[in-house]
Amino acid sequence: MSYITKLIVGLFGTAGLCIFIGGLSQSISTGFAGFVGGSPFMIIAIIVCGMAVYDFYDECIRKK
Repeated sequence: MSYITKLIVGLFGTAGLCIFIGGLSQSISTGFAGFVGGSPFMIIAIIVCGMAVYDFYDECIRKK
């Protein structure tokens, strides 16, 4: 796969995942669970999005 294709697909996939998880976290925190009930999921979501962004950087951007 070419470098540009990997970069574009990886960027869209990572952005889509982070937007979905961020929206889910926001929905849980403002809904029935409240901020205190949704905070563990919010912390997990931030960690998972951070790992996804690092994996995108490691696979697509960093020169090996």
